Amino acid sequence: MKIINIAGTDIQRGTNVTINLELPKLYHSPMNLPIRIIRGKKDGPTIFISAAVHGDELNGIEIIRRFRKLSILKRLRGTVILIPIVNIYGVITLSRYMPDRRDLNRSFPGSKKGSLASRIAKIFFDEIVCKCDLGVDLHTASIHKSNFPQVRTNLNNEYTYKLAKAFGAPVVLHSELRDGSLRAEAQEKGIPVLLYEAGEALRFDETSIRIGVKGIVNILREVEMLPINTKKRKYRLPIITRSSQWIRSAEGGIIRTIKALGDIVKENEIIAYVDEPLGDKSFEIIATFDGVIIGKSEIPLIQEGDAVFHIAKLKDLQIAEDKMEFYNESTIEISEFNELKEEEIIE
Repeated sequence: MKIINIAGTDIQRGTNVTINLELPKLYHSPMNLPIRIIRGKKDGPTIFISAAVHGDELNGIEIIRRFRKLSILKRLRGTVILIPIVNIYGVITLSRYMPDRRDLNRSFPGSKKGSLASRIAKIFFDEIVCKCDLGVDLHTASIHKSNFPQVRTNLNNEYTYKLAKAFGAPVVLHSELRDGSLRAEAQEKGIPVLLYEAGEALRFDETSIRIGVKGIVNILREVEMLPINTKKRKYRLPIITRSSQWIRSAEGGIIRTIKALGDIVKENEIIAYVDEPLGDKSFEIIATFDGVIIGKSEIPLIQEGDAVFHIAKLKDLQIAEDKMEFYNESTIEISEFNELKEEEIIE
């Protein structure tokens, strides 16, 4: 039998336990990292699912809360480690960063003698990440921006590419590893991590949350930790894209966006206007290539040079439009992503 020990506690098969992992104090106040561990009666892989590595990215907290309540987990093989709030310090202050103003997701694998961010990274990496076979890290866009639901991974890695497609998000984007990130340092240890990006900082987005919950279930099925769904459901492969770029405004003013997240755009198509607050001039922002909008600014005031739209490049617009049709808002309302009641997920 595989031995799993978290923070000095042995996790027995068939148990569902909560552990508070001790963290450095916030001034004189004790701090703990709450962890929920669900271990099936039969051995299998160990996967961690983390959220709020950036303290203002909240969607993942709700995704994990809903996921852990699913009755299908009674049929789990292996172990799921849930960490809904990794950056507890940032969540308290509604900040992306740690109190030392460092980005926790650039501080891995961490150091016992380093900065506060580095020490937290070291504890999380050693006590949780290194004891897993796979990870899913849940994120949103940064402050004042929003992301269309997407999975980011290395498309050249056959295993993570397969899992990214199985997740069921509308877009899979190739993403290079960044030094100090959780995904990069875990990969160095042979632990693949998928990155789910969806929604806006400090906000819950219902569609993003539902896709996220279902996506985690899909991943567990793909690695045989949950039974395969034998029901036939409408399914489309996601849009797969290898590159993306932010389109910036050449002028400052008040922005009127005429394209939304998930919209397919053509090269030289107008995607927004920038108006002078007191003048009569209006400036166009155009798409510089064919693609799908996967991120956008949510601030109506814009400065010269500000990033406005994040567009993933596409080669075949017709195929992309056919795939995206399945994921538009009206379809999602009646699709499996909107059917997350326990009786709908249990075979």
